Amino acid sequence: MANLFGGLSEKLNHVFSKLTKHGRLTELEIKQAMREVRIALLEADVNLFVAKDFVNKVSEKALGQEVLKSLSPTQQVIKIVNDELTELMGSTNAKLKISDNLPTVIMMCGLQGAGKTTLSGKLALHLKKQNKKPLLVACDIYRPAAIEQLKVVAKNAGVDVYEEGKKNPVEISKNAIEHAKKFGFDTVIIDTAGRLHIDSELMQELVSITENVRVDEILLTVDSMTGQDAVNVAKSFDEQLPITGVVLTKLDGDTRGGACLSVKAVTGKPIKFASVGEKLGDLEPFYPDRMAKRILGMGDVMSLIEKAQEAVTEEDVKRLEKRMRENTFTLDDYLEQFNMIKKMGNIGDLVGMMPGLNRGKMKINPDDIDERKIERIKAIILSMTKKERKDPSILNFSRKNRIALGSGTSVQEINQLLKQYEQVKMLMKNLRNGKMRMPFM
Repeated sequence: MANLFGGLSEKLNHVFSKLTKHGRLTELEIKQAMREVRIALLEADVNLFVAKDFVNKVSEKALGQEVLKSLSPTQQVIKIVNDELTELMGSTNAKLKISDNLPTVIMMCGLQGAGKTTLSGKLALHLKKQNKKPLLVACDIYRPAAIEQLKVVAKNAGVDVYEEGKKNPVEISKNAIEHAKKFGFDTVIIDTAGRLHIDSELMQELVSITENVRVDEILLTVDSMTGQDAVNVAKSFDEQLPITGVVLTKLDGDTRGGACLSVKAVTGKPIKFASVGEKLGDLEPFYPDRMAKRILGMGDVMSLIEKAQEAVTEEDVKRLEKRMRENTFTLDDYLEQFNMIKKMGNIGDLVGMMPGLNRGKMKINPDDIDERKIERIKAIILSMTKKERKDPSILNFSRKNRIALGSGTSVQEINQLLKQYEQVKMLMKNLRNGKMRMPFM
């Protein structure tokens, strides 16, 4: 999500930077700022009534005497905007319902092209990581190759698929649940058919499934790149089907933010997950408070920690600590660090989660980070002998020339890598000796 609401974030931070130039704020200055916030929201394709209501709520609180007389009124205004953004998107993380009578049945629905089938696989993988045993059910019997697509997704996720070809979706659903009970699957994910538009035939099929099968969750997949159209789709589905939550796909694309900021207010239904990339692991539970902080450029430390915990084992951490204590941090360890980071996801996304790295003097555009440079660093290290990786001090000009030829790089790039490596070693030495603390916020 390196590109997450880039335009909206930039405009909001521009508004706040102008406020920061003032000491105390006047009522006029706050009103002018709120007008700019409203324009920024509308340009991000936020629903007109949602944007108007949001600005009214923020203005009412920002114009209170507590803010106007505060020594740091701008910080107070930013806090109010953050709180209201969080409230707008649902306040708290809405978890999936787990049935007391297993299996838990989740029905996925949405328009064709929203990414529903892939999302079903992502959700199955997400649940598998939580030690669940999910079963994908192929009920899209109309779209050519839909069943085969689900099988491929399931294979990549390492989960099972139940399918009966072109049979009636209601019967398939009923039989799948019996199959799940018989073979110990605790979660059933039904991938239903989509249409290019909402019609009575589509809705009737979905309603028929819910009337014949006990469904615990009805998750609506909406394409966040379609902005207000996504909100309209959610509203239309909700009027005809008792959806329990929304999942936003393609949130890693050129998303202006309209769907994310409007769907809860318009439908009353929570956003439960966000798909943030093309890989099967790129599915995140939706946390309104974390999303609000990302939008305002405050980072997302909790998501960063969770990604690290998922990618790095306890053994990895202990091994690195041992290397630090013994002062034996080699280029092999340096390479391993890059591999750990790679497991956590897109580097630009990770930078976007770090507090303060896209504001003020520390401004870094995550989209400017070239992951190919990291691949070149890895190529350099892998072109060295074991002895050279263990003791880089032996790298003379002749050895560097050989490594440059082997890795398709230059001696200059090798020198830059060695300089970075020495800086990391020095940082670790200082950490080990207690001379400095790793900055966290």
